[in-house]
Amino acid sequence: MHTVVVGTSGVTASDVLAVARDGARIELSAEAVAALAAAREIVDALAAKPDPVYGVSTGFGALATRHISQELRAQLQRNIVRSHAAGMGPRVEREVVRALMFLRLKTVCSGHTGVRPEVAQTMADVLNAGITPVVHEYGSLGCSGDLAPLSHCALALMGEGDAEGPDGTVRPAGELLAEHGIQPVELREKEGLALLNGTDGMLGMLVMALADLDTLYKSADITAALSMEALLGTDKVLAPELHAIRPHPGQGASAANMLAVLKDSGLTGHHQDDAPRVQDAYSVRCAPQVAGAGRDTLSHARLVAERELASAVDNPVVLPDGRVESNGNFHGAPVAYVLDFLAIAAADLGSIAERRTDRLLDKNRSHGLPPFLADDAGVDSGLMIAQYTQAALVSEMKRLAVPASADSIPSSAMQEDHVSMGWSAARKLRTAVDNLTRIIAVELYAATRGIELREGLTPAPASQAVIEALRAAGVQGPGPDRFLAPDLAAADAFVRGGHLVAAVETVTGPLQ
Repeated sequence: MHTVVVGTSGVTASDVLAVARDGARIELSAEAVAALAAAREIVDALAAKPDPVYGVSTGFGALATRHISQELRAQLQRNIVRSHAAGMGPRVEREVVRALMFLRLKTVCSGHTGVRPEVAQTMADVLNAGITPVVHEYGSLGCSGDLAPLSHCALALMGEGDAEGPDGTVRPAGELLAEHGIQPVELREKEGLALLNGTDGMLGMLVMALADLDTLYKSADITAALSMEALLGTDKVLAPELHAIRPHPGQGASAANMLAVLKDSGLTGHHQDDAPRVQDAYSVRCAPQVAGAGRDTLSHARLVAERELASAVDNPVVLPDGRVESNGNFHGAPVAYVLDFLAIAAADLGSIAERRTDRLLDKNRSHGLPPFLADDAGVDSGLMIAQYTQAALVSEMKRLAVPASADSIPSSAMQEDHVSMGWSAARKLRTAVDNLTRIIAVELYAATRGIELREGLTPAPASQAVIEALRAAGVQGPGPDRFLAPDLAAADAFVRGGHLVAAVETVTGPLQ
């Protein structure tokens, strides 16, 4: 099994994906263990002094003015975890919780938190055992960390609360720890606070969304090209020299992908011979511009994610010179903004895909295709309601594009009076990514049927490879009306699993 070694300098996106989705094992580097021990010595020295230090010998948030005596400090750390584990609503997905815990471990191992090495090792042991704490949908405002979600994880480290075992069964966390020979942690000064105070949940979801969207943007380039073929559009608008004079990198990449898919097509431009059109509609002609802008948004979001993956987010932090200083680095604004930005771009990509689907189904705009791509229009409804489903998904995408980060709600008796709502931005982006996958699947279903209905015209080799792979995956081609939901589900799985991109790349080589 793949092993991820956690050091002091952060982790990579591929590390997060390996742990969250693939169950990779985790090891702590010797460097990280040494840094943990050194920082802990500083915290222990401060804890022994009479002067109050936030997070070490004081209360938290609006209660930070109270100095806590030494005999109550272990109870203080337990209490912050128990009281902050106040989430509600449905359970969060296993991959999100694993990313959340792993990214908190990443910051702990930086040597800036003051957590003991044995606590960090327990975090790694829990992940390696396949134990996943139960975390709920609501409880984070994206500031002072993803507090409730991280608290539910810390609670499991203490042997309290519920967790899902490697067999998928939810049980008391203490039982699961005992079965795997893991000793519950007994938190000391600062450790409870350090386990709760980070942007780890929203960052984990950002990393996974970026991976999914990378595939979806390639998929959208492919379906746009297939729709262009089915509509007998012209690929002249994809010429590299046209995109060179507006040099947005994403636009050029999308146009190049579409051009690669359409190489040697017998359908594109065919309309110029018998039914001249001066220009294709915007949804066809401007596909690279819209998808390209989304790709550039991905690039910006990836830069933010890389910076955050290299960060140590905690409050207070232990500095190399021995100071323990309060700060505002836990604020989720940098991550929240790009999560919202990605949802906006995804909504627009879904919207333009739906417009192409609608054009394929409308006999007045499809340039010779039967109404709704039906076998016997009137007797058959064809893909009429598939487009309804796609339109409903697009409508929800537009609602999900409303930014969460534009909101703020004061908390902790006005001490924490401006929050990022980054967790909420991440949660709605996950829904948007799911919906976008389904939207692209519907366009794929319609475009391939449209191509097959162009009798006597030969599609591009890459398009033919897609059609063959799609049919082999159980998605049926043109014909009389049938129960449509299974076909759409199979098309969704085809896109979601990366099979659409893989089918094209067997002909074109790697897409951009």
